[in-house]
Amino acid sequence: MSETQLPITITALRDRYLNGTLTPEQVVQTIIDRAQADKDKHIWITPPSLAYIQRYLDRLDKLDRAHLPLWGIPFAVKDNIDVAGMPTTAGCEDYSYLPSEHAAAVARLVEAGAIPVGKTNLDQFATGLVGTRSPYGETHNSLRPELISGGSSSGSAVAVALGHAAFSLGTDTAGSGRVPAALNNLVGLKPSVGAWPSKGVVPACESLDCVTVFAHTLEDAELVDQVVRGIQTDDPWSKEVGFGERKLPGKLILPDGPLTFYGPFADAYRDAWEQSVSRLQSLKLPIEYVDIQLFQAAAALLYEGPWVAERWSALGSFIESNPGVTFPVTEQVLRGATKPEFDAASVFTAFHKLQGYKLEARKLLQEAVLVMPTAGGTWTREQVAADPVKTNSAMGLYTNHCNLLDLCALAVQSGDADVDLPFGITLFAVSGAEGTLFELAEAIRESQVREPSTLVAVCGLHMRGLPLERQMLEHRATFVREDRTSATYKLMRLQTVPPKPGLLKLPQGGASIELEVWEMPLAAFGSFTAAIPAPLGIGKVELQDGTIIPGFICEGYGSVGAEDITSYGGWRKALAAKNTADAAL
Repeated sequence: MSETQLPITITALRDRYLNGTLTPEQVVQTIIDRAQADKDKHIWITPPSLAYIQRYLDRLDKLDRAHLPLWGIPFAVKDNIDVAGMPTTAGCEDYSYLPSEHAAAVARLVEAGAIPVGKTNLDQFATGLVGTRSPYGETHNSLRPELISGGSSSGSAVAVALGHAAFSLGTDTAGSGRVPAALNNLVGLKPSVGAWPSKGVVPACESLDCVTVFAHTLEDAELVDQVVRGIQTDDPWSKEVGFGERKLPGKLILPDGPLTFYGPFADAYRDAWEQSVSRLQSLKLPIEYVDIQLFQAAAALLYEGPWVAERWSALGSFIESNPGVTFPVTEQVLRGATKPEFDAASVFTAFHKLQGYKLEARKLLQEAVLVMPTAGGTWTREQVAADPVKTNSAMGLYTNHCNLLDLCALAVQSGDADVDLPFGITLFAVSGAEGTLFELAEAIRESQVREPSTLVAVCGLHMRGLPLERQMLEHRATFVREDRTSATYKLMRLQTVPPKPGLLKLPQGGASIELEVWEMPLAAFGSFTAAIPAPLGIGKVELQDGTIIPGFICEGYGSVGAEDITSYGGWRKALAAKNTADAAL
């Protein structure tokens, strides 16, 4: 396999390491070469260098490759997270310092055998969701360079997308671990607040900040979580938060009404969201549609309320002492915290309001998962340069609420909005319910690769437990639910051997008839339909909720001489009445 074809994922690398067909040295050299080739994409602040990485390669022979889950696995680190011996800049050269020890999350990964290969570009001080607010250059989108990469963890996402690392660490305060995942076709896990240690991270909003992971697959993201999750006794923000049981949620929560989409691909994003909703509906989980005003009200507190003062408390003294060194739009955002209305009383007022929002969110998401678009659109880098504040604000429309409400989140791929324009959705759950998010994400992934199928309305001998059910099973159909037609049908007992029901739609009047809804692969649907004897056939059947799906109907001539059994309301009840009558004779 050539260097350009080498897949850089945890699973692929481990398999080849264990069978002896690849070495970490070969992988690291490939990464160095790729980073050099892509240097104009502004992915790295401290790029991969053998001079630094060699120390980690040298120690691998002393480590157990079979049992260490990340033995020899290269990873990238956002440059607001400390890696011993590499400068931490947070996207600002004048802020730079050289840490003597790893951030806690990095240390745990290194202990598991992983190799930190370099420090990635970011929106300065992790303030931004676009990936263009860096004096080190605008990180290019991995698929379409004219578009934004997403931020603030821009370089971390693009490094993984372009094969410079198997996974990467980012941070997330307002969506920085999710938006870049969506825009670069990756999985992005934002753990529950405090579940991963944040010691060694340059703070944005210290009470909300989360270290995150970008990966190509759910399995890779979950493995990193298993390594990093857990209490850090010298980290005041660390908490003992479990992963949670692997189970599907009791229901899905979806936004009610039309959503807002923006940017040059707004219509394509809207279509992709509607397709995503259709796939979610196919999972056969209960769905509740809710007004998302609760989440938008919580999100507004992050930048429109006094929470921005927490950012100023961490960085204000540096900005005041170093005039002119901060990226202009970043300083504009941070100085917003100095508004006179953001006094101590306003902080407590907002805090009390947020507690109410948290209570509402916990009640709503009890045994449930909220699903929203990760982003409502994207922009060209040129559009962001023309209006940096408005475009950046739009990117947080469906993300900013998450950490304030103490939720965990998993951003996953959900098809494409356009050519080389991936679309992503985010799954949200209460703190400590990551297991549910991953279980749901796997179900969504399976639904995306499932072969095309169609629903079929069955009202007679093909229903469960009746003689022709076997034909449904032979054509790989699966039972979905019991249902009824709209109140516009009559049901006839046809003069066939054996007797069969015939469903006819009336121009006016009629009744609602019991039936079953099955799902059948389209590849099998043609042969199934061809085998149906006249006067029966497959047409369009209207269900009681107005939905129209393919199903068994009867041609009009077939009702000649047939018995009207509409009053029974369905074939099973008609059979039961016939059997009772026969037994009485």
